[in-house]
Amino acid sequence: MGIAALVLGIVAIIGAWIPVCNYFSLLPALVGIILGIVDLVKKKKEGGKKGMAIAGLILSGVSLLIIIGWTILIAVGAMASY
Repeated sequence: MGIAALVLGIVAIIGAWIPVCNYFSLLPALVGIILGIVDLVKKKKEGGKKGMAIAGLILSGVSLLIIIGWTILIAVGAMASY
């Protein structure tokens, strides 16, 4: 699950920088956060390595912040044009 969280985080952060496509990156970001948290809890109980889960969680979280930032920026731009 850590690898899946990392891959989804990478996909989400790449898509988050594209202004119109960032809405489609919301789903991989949320799924990456969920998988990262589940894998961290699982690895904590088992005592395994948590590096990929942490990286996926961070990438997904950062992409979520970028998506929110772009959404606010687009909304402010749209409101300023009226």
